[in-house]
Amino acid sequence: ESDQTDEQKEQANEKESMYLVSEFAQKYFHNTMLNTDEGQAIGYSYFKERGFTGDTIKKFGLGYSPEVWDAFTKEALGKGYKEEFLDKTGLTIIKEDGTHIDRFRGRVMFPIQSMSGRVLGFGGRILGNDKKAAKYLNSPESDIYHKSKVLYGIYHAKQAIAKQDNCYLVEGYTDVIQLHQAGIENVVASSGTALTPDQIRLINRLTKNITVLFD
Repeated sequence: ESDQTDEQKEQANEKESMYLVSEFAQKYFHNTMLNTDEGQAIGYSYFKERGFTGDTIKKFGLGYSPEVWDAFTKEALGKGYKEEFLDKTGLTIIKEDGTHIDRFRGRVMFPIQSMSGRVLGFGGRILGNDKKAAKYLNSPESDIYHKSKVLYGIYHAKQAIAKQDNCYLVEGYTDVIQLHQAGIENVVASSGTALTPDQIRLINRLTKNITVLFD
């Protein structure tokens, strides 16, 4: 066994704090969608239009971020989460004058989980008609979220991939969820990145077979 240096311990503690902030954010976005008028009218109705059931929405922890400058950040700070980790996960943007704004506003939220189920980051899809805003916005790269090393849906798909000895690879979040709902669970998405060696290694831990289903 090797002892961790103080620096390694500090790094591990920082990462753990980032995971905790991300997990709080996932619950906040999920509850906002289910328990507020705006969340129900905009977020929940979008997922329902896509044909997702309540069980599916719960299983994938889907949510909604309100169209307010700093609703999430205020809530997180009020619950004792540190500004430093809100900043490091990219959930909060700190402006030069020290004011905060939420990175995700007025978007439906897809939490991105690790193989073991920890929340690493988010994808947010805009629902308004703002031509200037990106349709999809992802969490920025951080100590816990490396876009090229994660696959959306891997946590929910890992057992089915191993059991069926095949992995379906699709493009987007909703493709993964639609297939799951149809009973096809051995499916993951590279979500917005070209397929990388790290992503292939992730699948390789479960199966040698990949079926690519890109548009």
